[in-house]
Amino acid sequence: MTKQLTRLFMVLGASTLIFSACASQKSTTVTAGGMRKAATGKWTLNTINYEGLPSTAKISTVFSNIPPDCLKGSNWVLPSNSNGSFTINSSATGCPTGTQDIVWSTINQGGLVMLQFKEMVSGVKAKNIADGYRVELASADQASMVWRAPVTYEGKTAYVVYSFSRQ
Repeated sequence: MTKQLTRLFMVLGASTLIFSACASQKSTTVTAGGMRKAATGKWTLNTINYEGLPSTAKISTVFSNIPPDCLKGSNWVLPSNSNGSFTINSSATGCPTGTQDIVWSTINQGGLVMLQFKEMVSGVKAKNIADGYRVELASADQASMVWRAPVTYEGKTAYVVYSFSRQ
């Protein structure tokens, strides 16, 4: 009788292990669709920082040849219909001002969620605009959003980090 009980417990134990190993695990993978929902809204660009760059290195322009300091305080509108904009309102010398229409989306690329956007030109469809920008959408939630844009400096990858707060 003890041999039969031992076999029964061994079979039950093995079955439990097999079924628990095959059970589906809830995925914690971040998806482009989920991050897109989190990024949808109105944002203010608060700070631009640099990771992996020495303090002597200078980034002269970003996106459409805009000095990074000019983007501080800019307002970004990322609606669910993909037709957004950003407005530069800096009064600093040499800063362009005004609103630029964009088309934006998110994609999965190499295990990262990327936010990409194209600047729209009056009368031209987005599909006919080849140039655009792609940044890592590092995080986005109810209060803040962070983008990381890779740059090469002395043969190494560094990052321009854009930190936003929700309006």
